[in-house]
Amino acid sequence: MTMHKAKSKAMLAGLIATATAFCYSAALQAQQWSYAEAAKPYAGTTIRVLDEITPLQETMRRLVPEFVEETGIQVEYELLSHGDVINRGQADLFSGRGHYDAIMLHGLQLGPLLAARVLQPIDGLKTNSTLTNPDLGLDDLIEPANESLVNHGGSQYGFLTWNYNQIYWARADLLNHPDEKAAFEARYGYPLAPAETMQQMRDIAEFFTRKSGEALAGETLRNDFYGIVLEGIPGGTTFTTVWEVFMNNWGGGVFDANGKPQLDAPENIAAVQFWADLWKFAPPGQAEYSLIDVPTVMGNGIAAQSIAFSDFVLGVDRPDGGTYAGQFVYGGIPANADLLDARSAGGEPSLMALSSHSKKPEATYLFMQWMVDKQTQAKLLEMGGGGVPIRRSSFDLDVMREAERQSLYKAMAASLEHVQAKPKTPNFFDIDNIMGPLVQQVGIGRLSAEDALKEGQRQVSSLCSSCLLTD
Repeated sequence: MTMHKAKSKAMLAGLIATATAFCYSAALQAQQWSYAEAAKPYAGTTIRVLDEITPLQETMRRLVPEFVEETGIQVEYELLSHGDVINRGQADLFSGRGHYDAIMLHGLQLGPLLAARVLQPIDGLKTNSTLTNPDLGLDDLIEPANESLVNHGGSQYGFLTWNYNQIYWARADLLNHPDEKAAFEARYGYPLAPAETMQQMRDIAEFFTRKSGEALAGETLRNDFYGIVLEGIPGGTTFTTVWEVFMNNWGGGVFDANGKPQLDAPENIAAVQFWADLWKFAPPGQAEYSLIDVPTVMGNGIAAQSIAFSDFVLGVDRPDGGTYAGQFVYGGIPANADLLDARSAGGEPSLMALSSHSKKPEATYLFMQWMVDKQTQAKLLEMGGGGVPIRRSSFDLDVMREAERQSLYKAMAASLEHVQAKPKTPNFFDIDNIMGPLVQQVGIGRLSAEDALKEGQRQVSSLCSSCLLTD
């Protein structure tokens, strides 16, 4: 019995010693991990990365040499326009050419690419402790954008890298003008302020639509002035904005819970009709406005309010951004006052994805981590004078707490509470090509919302009875 106890004690002591050594080794490894050390086997390797050109990525391009210097991994970091990064990136993936090791993908692209099996999951790389930064802090990435974007079928396909989101944008000088405030409250029975509901946004649009020769904020207008400006081109993000900002907030949406098209649902008809009614208060050329044109119209001072992508706002509302820079106010996407529980905001969370054709996955994976690293993100925002965060903690940075930008950053945070990646549907581009022109026809008054959505339902149903990508 005594010998048995002695052996048990010895075994227990051995287990404790082994566990202690393991924990110490793990702690030491975590303490010593660095991109430089992890990259030693890949020093001199060249990887090719394709990204989209916006002010955010142009700032990132200035940071990439720091990764190269630290790791010895050479990075050809190529920036293309929105349309080109989609077309060229997808062509490279679908063709199997493998020119790019990592490609920036909008969430809307994932359905077709996952269906074609041209993306490489990073799960195996994540479990490699030599390659994976133990302090990457992925729990700090903003949700629900991150989880809804990067995961499918039990696998992870990258990290949330860019967090494009839409916000409400208005002229503060007009909303705060005493004459306009008094006239608005007398007419609508509540104080003039940035819209918190869709119905308030509609009232503001109606109120500020004026003809040349009428008064606006104490001045006589030389040209017509408009209460709102929205995207209307039958491509771009027109339909996805109608979907996420209006249809979802009316309790509708493109698909039901099983992925079946439900475009002609009553909720969607009501939402599209509401969106189309706003066109009465918009510039006559709105049918040809893209997501790039909307900020230009706001920057030129011919509209009172808009819904726009926040990263484009950054290029307008800055000291050298034009006459009206500093005279704007922002908010999250307005709620539907009749359905406050159905909150949705438009956005396009995007990731840097690993090509299944890459011959250099390890070096590429290190770069993908470095891009979303907390220190890299802090430098990105500081060098860019602010930006669109992918991390919750980024809102606490000094550059994100500057008083003159608080309205904008609070609006981003409010929208990001409700931004999710697009459902992963292999037919996304076909659906968008069907619906973009149809909703535009509603906006310009050539089709009723009901007729357009019935036609959309007919065409989309012919593409897929259940449109979501299965595991």
